[in-house]
Amino acid sequence: MTPDAPSTPDRPLSPRRRRLLTALDRRVRRRRLMTYGVLAMTLGVMTHAVVGENGYFATLRARREQAEVLDALTRVRLENQRLQEEIRRLREDPAALEAAARSDLGLMRPGETLVVVREAKPAPPDGGR
Repeated sequence: MTPDAPSTPDRPLSPRRRRLLTALDRRVRRRRLMTYGVLAMTLGVMTHAVVGENGYFATLRARREQAEVLDALTRVRLENQRLQEEIRRLREDPAALEAAARSDLGLMRPGETLVVVREAKPAPPDGGR
């Protein structure tokens, strides 16, 4: 016998025999497999409910977007009301029309002198040297 070879038992090695399962063992194994299957399906459904296309996180994101759109709509409505009021004033009040013409178009009455005031540049801190 060589030192590398395993020792041989008295009887020859045979393939490992499978133990026959009793009816109770089969039922327990089937119940365990069903439990694992139901657990896996439940975890899948729960994951989809939280992060899926129509899940909890998608609902939160949609609510946040809805609030932003409603805020934008409110701002646009207020701006629309302001512009409607300005249109009404320009149609009905000649003084408002004149003020708009002077500020937007730079118009003047005959005989008026335009004076443009520009801000002076500040003097350098070192006295201009």
